[in-house]
Amino acid sequence: MVRGKTQMKKIENVTSRQVTFSKRRNGLLKKAYELSVLCDAEVGLIVFSPRGKVYEFSSRCMQKMLERYQKYSEECDISNTTKEHDIQHLKRELADKKERISILESTQRKMLGEDLESCSIKELNQLESQADRGLKHIRARMTEMLVDQIDQLKWKVIPMAYGSSLPSLFRRKYFEDLHN
Repeated sequence: MVRGKTQMKKIENVTSRQVTFSKRRNGLLKKAYELSVLCDAEVGLIVFSPRGKVYEFSSRCMQKMLERYQKYSEECDISNTTKEHDIQHLKRELADKKERISILESTQRKMLGEDLESCSIKELNQLESQADRGLKHIRARMTEMLVDQIDQLKWKVIPMAYGSSLPSLFRRKYFEDLHN
């Protein structure tokens, strides 16, 4: 005989409800026992009947299991509080970074000569000083690179001008410099 699928809704008949509760409770207690034996798991089960009667099963001491569960729950609450604190910290940090990016973008636009209408004379003087310092660094680097290129070109021109009359020591030094 095939059992039909039971609808999951409250059983209206009080007698049928009590019989179903009793059978299912016993089946649940049996499953809890089997789980603890077969899997060596610590299992605790508490069932309250509609009349308020307590049925329990525990593979070990129920009180110790409840204490262990309570300690675990407290640790989870602390962990969740820490996670929330970390999330709030990250949100503040993100807001700070967004503000910093906004300031840097505004400064970059001003350095490019854009959005200068809102600048005071003092800010314009500071921008001019920064631009001057930047130009000095750029010119110094360009000068350094040009001097290096001129030196390399001299080493290429000297042998062409003098040919084989250069002393061998000087030629050796020249070729070492070229290859380094």
